[in-house]
Amino acid sequence: MTKCLLLAGLLCWAVCKGNQVRAVSGAHCHVEQTKQTGAKQGPAKKAPAKAAKAKPAAKPAAKPVASAQDIEEGKALLSKSDCLACHKVDQKLVGPAYMDVAKKYPNTAASVTQLSTKVLNGGSGVWGQVAMAPHPTLPAADAKKMVQYILSLNAK
Repeated sequence: MTKCLLLAGLLCWAVCKGNQVRAVSGAHCHVEQTKQTGAKQGPAKKAPAKAAKAKPAAKPAAKPVASAQDIEEGKALLSKSDCLACHKVDQKLVGPAYMDVAKKYPNTAASVTQLSTKVLNGGSGVWGQVAMAPHPTLPAADAKKMVQYILSLNAK
């Protein structure tokens, strides 16, 4: 009795009773019966192969969320704003450190939009019970650059 099990399409094991394994290769195995009968068997029948899952195509290199110029402008805007009353780059004050924000949120366009909205409208609950004041007079483009700078800190 010869059984051949196909594992992941790469490895074949021959479980033989009274047979010797002659060759084991990628998709099948050959066995020879012992010298008692002298008969030889060809390739063993394959077990039905599982459908291979197609791997998604490699994603193209991610487009940068912000240009170096936008990041620098965001840094300059932050240094002139009232944000530093509650936030520091690497230390928690009233609100979270910018580094902690950068670690929590991925540097994606969706995160930039979400956090820019929070800067403009204010918010609470994510970092504790103290609410962040809204900044309705801040231009949305400036809020976006500020957030782009903050999220860029995780790459440094």
